[in-house]
Amino acid sequence: MAKEKTQNKIHIKNKRVSFEYFVIDTYMSGIVLTGTEIKSIREGKASLADSYCVFKNGELFVVGMHIAEYAMGTYNNHDPKRERKLLLTRRELNKLKTKSNEKGFTIVPTELFINDKGLAKVNIALAKGKHFYDKRENLKDKDNKKEIERAKYKYD
Repeated sequence: MAKEKTQNKIHIKNKRVSFEYFVIDTYMSGIVLTGTEIKSIREGKASLADSYCVFKNGELFVVGMHIAEYAMGTYNNHDPKRERKLLLTRRELNKLKTKSNEKGFTIVPTELFINDKGLAKVNIALAKGKHFYDKRENLKDKDNKKEIERAKYKYD
């Protein structure tokens, strides 16, 4: 009998990124986790709200990502808000470090998911912060698109 792969539909998104930042470039990276952390992620108990990435000793870490404690965990359970190392190539790390040192740029995680092999991956984005008037423009564009869609369905 052939082993069937289960469909993992875990996609935890950081919805605030598109509202607060202009996304310049995106990267997919691995993440270093402990046993109880991956179990909590597979249950969908993680949050990327208010998380960001920083460089420490030439390595990239995600700070502020909350992964809830595993319910069946014992004294080996993890700290929910600990810093987690991201796995990228040296070339990508150097590129991100030079860009993030420029004024206005930051690195934020946009999505946490489990790939086909069962490994946890994080999509990170090099982003530039929006000003208040940029956010208002974004909201106006969304409202205009909704109005156009309503008009299409109204006359169909």
